Amino acid sequence: MAEEVRDGFKFRGGSLALDLPATLSGRLNGNFREGLATPADLDRWLVAADLAHQAPGSTEADLADARLLREALYALALARAEGRPLDDADRGQLNAFAAEPSAPPWLDGEGRRRLFGEVRALLASVAREGVELLGGDHADRIRQCQGPPCAVLFVDGSRKGDRRWCSMSACGNKAKVAEFRRRGKLAEG
Repeated sequence: MAEEVRDGFKFRGGSLALDLPATLSGRLNGNFREGLATPADLDRWLVAADLAHQAPGSTEADLADARLLREALYALALARAEGRPLDDADRGQLNAFAAEPSAPPWLDGEGRRRLFGEVRALLASVAREGVELLGGDHADRIRQCQGPPCAVLFVDGSRKGDRRWCSMSACGNKAKVAEFRRRGKLAEG
């Protein structure tokens, strides 16, 4: 199983279409931290996401495209998580990216699946994964982490469909520790 945090990026969503939106943190409290501040950051994310085996040489235009795709994916996935209708503009943005030629898969020397292509083709592959997720059987399993102030969206793969946190080892553990302390204070009082 891949690490949840790779090169400083969170991969807790269960889909790259949900991991890309996690590159902007602080969505709930307004203390935004941009994980894709430079084209080099986008290169790092693409490598950490196992989409590229080395930095593909992202440009400022690629960075702007990645941010547009990220925000469309976030808005659409959040709408699914909240049971709201999908916004036409965001849907159009996602569909436009998904219509681009995507990167073809290849098997590397270690037997791992990789994609080969330019940045735009890699982003098209993420967009297509987003279309499959948002329009597929697991769309009703998209959740937003309940660990404050986390806003990570994830696919709930639990049997009962009641997963609350993006990661048990991160947000889930923090919530359980806070609850344990709260109960201890109530017992003392």
